[in-house]
Amino acid sequence: MSDAKTSPAVGSLPGEPPGGRRALAVWGVGVAVYFVAVIFRTSLGVAGLDAVDRFGVNASALSTFSILQLLVYAGMQIPVGLLVDRLGTKKVLGLGAVLFTAGQLGFALSPTYGMALASRALLGCGDALTFISVLRLGTRWFPARRGPLVGQFAGLAGMAGNLVSTLVIARLLHGVGWTAAFAGSALAGVVVFVLLVLFLKDHPEGHEPQPVPHQGAAYVRRQIAASWREPGTRLGMWVHFTTQFPAMVFLLLWGMPFLVEAQGLSRATAGELLTLVVLSNMAVGLVYGQIVARHHGARLPLALGTVAATALLWAATLAHPADTAPMWLLIVLCTVLGACGPASMIGFDFARPANPPERQGTASGITNMGGFIASMTTLFAIGVLLDATAGDYTVAFSAVFLLQTLGVVQILRLRGRAVRRERERLVASRVETVHVPA
Repeated sequence: MSDAKTSPAVGSLPGEPPGGRRALAVWGVGVAVYFVAVIFRTSLGVAGLDAVDRFGVNASALSTFSILQLLVYAGMQIPVGLLVDRLGTKKVLGLGAVLFTAGQLGFALSPTYGMALASRALLGCGDALTFISVLRLGTRWFPARRGPLVGQFAGLAGMAGNLVSTLVIARLLHGVGWTAAFAGSALAGVVVFVLLVLFLKDHPEGHEPQPVPHQGAAYVRRQIAASWREPGTRLGMWVHFTTQFPAMVFLLLWGMPFLVEAQGLSRATAGELLTLVVLSNMAVGLVYGQIVARHHGARLPLALGTVAATALLWAATLAHPADTAPMWLLIVLCTVLGACGPASMIGFDFARPANPPERQGTASGITNMGGFIASMTTLFAIGVLLDATAGDYTVAFSAVFLLQTLGVVQILRLRGRAVRRERERLVASRVETVHVPA
């Protein structure tokens, strides 16, 4: 009589990393690097008005800071994914820490607009190396079933970095001044670099990835083409594109000017509303991570629901008949904007199961490009429209709806193919895990 033995379900296959305390400790070092990168990335969001005074620029020139930073970030996502797949996490994260720390220090000391632009580009370059590396680190140290939670917790750490920007750097700017605030914050980059060198490892013992022979440009083209052919990768990119950018634009640059200049709030009150976006993001991230980990079918409803709620609240705020929206409406808007970051992480939950381990970095890079391309486009459009309309935020912020519409159309177009392909792969994996001895 034969004995049938079935291995655990997909998501906890034999040979997967076990997780545990050591995994948390190592992964925590990588997350700390990403945390500091986000502090540096978002520090301009609370310094936008100060930057106008320091460099004597208009709205379009101010938006160029963030556009250039995001242009570098988005443009590097596929190369970074390839680098992570080839070199491992530690080397790529270490280089990122060096670059974003140098960029933050350079921004602190820049006497001219041109030097400040170059510093933000350098910061964006280092920042670009962090998030994909942290996602890859999570897949190397935790079992696949933990993927959605690990991704959301990484996003949560990023939001904590944003919180530091809105609470700490904003106060430092008005307390010790521009140079001391930005130069002092650069010390955090030195600290995480030292921690990375001393404690971070690419993978646990016994879980070394299979070596991938380097084949030059042909290898690069194959990695990108194979990842892009997967509908799940493209769906993940468009989910990220459509969900992330409204909050990113608000926090990275235009939220403070909008609340102060268009809504007549004090800087302190505007800072509190920006903080609310961050706190909402952290709370929603925990909820979304738990839901997606238990019910994969909830991914698209959560993403599309977030897009719909964001569009509704933006429309209600911009179309309010009074000169300024009531405080309760601004509070609800900022609370809903907090869901954008966690919703964007759902994009990686489509790309991850669509690609084998050796393509995870490349696929994540493609996915991560989405939201940053949308953010860069919207930042530019708002700056141009503000200058063209003499500061009409209602017209300028309407650019959000155009990109949301484009993204939703693409999501609806790709969802059927991506879900079918994922279901076929899951069935095939389950068949392969059933072993019946002869």
